[in-house]
Amino acid sequence: MTSPSRPSSPDAVRRSLLLGGAAAVTGLLAFGLRRSLTPARAATNEHFEVTRTDEEWKARLTPDQYAVLRHEATEPPYSSPLEREHRKGTFHCAGCDNALFSSVTKFESGTGWPSFYKPLPHAVGESRDMTLGMLRTEVHCARCGGHLGHVFDDGPKPTGLRYCMNGVALTFAAEA
Repeated sequence: MTSPSRPSSPDAVRRSLLLGGAAAVTGLLAFGLRRSLTPARAATNEHFEVTRTDEEWKARLTPDQYAVLRHEATEPPYSSPLEREHRKGTFHCAGCDNALFSSVTKFESGTGWPSFYKPLPHAVGESRDMTLGMLRTEVHCARCGGHLGHVFDDGPKPTGLRYCMNGVALTFAAEA
């Protein structure tokens, strides 16, 4: 009986490591693609006040809004004008117009996404996000279930939280 062969030269070892790494990356990409094709909240039993068919969401939202709100995509950093919005007002869900964040709680996080230290009462829901091999807390609109972003514990006082939101998932209504 023959034992499994081992790479004997440095080139063979390097090739084995590269092939193993490539297989791991391919697996992660396939997992991410599968997740990106799954509608937001599809795997939960949550029920929302605003519900629409996938076709209705597609017709109602821009392609970028649809990708983020309904399929949990992420917009590129620094791509949203709302990241630079400094007027007084309220940030709403782009999917259902639910009021989510007051401009009073917005701060400059330096991450490239609009960031807030606290949502309005009962405006958002949270769920566990295990994608990309890490545990994160996903944030969604409590009214329609649309994906907004994630919350992290590296924000400013008084909460210490950073609600890192996709600007494309939000609209802004300035105070009169």
